Amino acid sequence: MAASQHRPNNTSSPCVPMWYARMLLHLVPDGELCTRCRRRGLAGPISTGLINMGDSYPLTRTNRVRQLGEKASYDREMVHRVLDAGLVAHVAFVQDHGPVVVPMIYGRDGDTVFLHGARKSRVIRLLEETEQACLNVTLLDGLVLARSAFNSSMEYRSVTVFGTPRLVEGSAAKLRAMRIISEHAMPGRWDELREPHDREIKMTGVIALEIDTASAKIADNGVDDDEDDYEIPIWSGVLPITASIGPPVDDDRLLPGVEPSDIVRALQNRKI
Repeated sequence: MAASQHRPNNTSSPCVPMWYARMLLHLVPDGELCTRCRRRGLAGPISTGLINMGDSYPLTRTNRVRQLGEKASYDREMVHRVLDAGLVAHVAFVQDHGPVVVPMIYGRDGDTVFLHGARKSRVIRLLEETEQACLNVTLLDGLVLARSAFNSSMEYRSVTVFGTPRLVEGSAAKLRAMRIISEHAMPGRWDELREPHDREIKMTGVIALEIDTASAKIADNGVDDDEDDYEIPIWSGVLPITASIGPPVDDDRLLPGVEPSDIVRALQNRKI
């Protein structure tokens, strides 16, 4: 994600002042965006409980972004976009002795995120038994080198999802979920492969996490220094971080004459 050269005005908020004032007074219609920071307006105070935001996820005390709230988005399309760009989700839940965070591969179908693991693994068993789970996907896009350590930061895209997990039962439903997970990481590859054996399906555990609510947090505005610091003669800017899929490396036991398919070649240079 390219760094923006925009430098916000020296105001008490990164939002347009009049828009921000209307927002604080709850006079901004649902969905109206600030033209500067793209923050989405809310029609009522958070303390009233659940707020319906149209084509956005409900805003609750659970998913509300409190730190740097101007970078938050509850837009459903934005949340889905970040989820679809990632490859690994960190899934959090509580077990008997405290919190646990586990990295898992995943795939999304609408408002359902499918998580994959061995059927008898601890994480699948615990997710099957819990009533609430939290999932986070974060993609780093750059190091922001400001003129002070305090203002130095990172550019990133991040999504946090809160939902109710359930175990996917039945071979057909599980096979469909497994395909969604495979196609998320390796689009088109599923149809090239042999069909899964029955024992492989039985050995695989799939959890469906229904998204109850979610939030995205996007930082892509480059350097935001204190006004006095702009006079300091030190380089400041963004060092982009780029993750991409490289060229294929043959398996040691690849049959002679077998070349990567068009599906495999299409995955090369894919940016994450």
